[in-house]
Amino acid sequence: MTTKFVHEHPECRSTGPPVDVTTWRRCRLIEVGFAPDLADAVARDQRIDLHALLGLVDRGCPPALALRILAPVESSA
Repeated sequence: MTTKFVHEHPECRSTGPPVDVTTWRRCRLIEVGFAPDLADAVARDQRIDLHALLGLVDRGCPPALALRILAPVESSA
C-alpha cells in the first residue's frame, strides 16, 4: 500500500504504538490524503472498513469518493 505523507501531526510521529485505535485510524487517513477534519470523523466511525477505504485510495480513488462508496447505508426503519 502506498503512503502519501500530506501533513505532519505530532500524534502520528510517535515512535511507540498509538494511544488508541481511533488515533491510529486518523493518522493513517491523514497519511493518504484525507483532510484532518474528515479523517477525524471517519476514524471515529467504526462502521467504515478502514482497510477497504485505504485500498480504494491506494488504487487512485479520491478520498471523498472512496468514503462515499464505502459509507454505511442508513436505515430508514
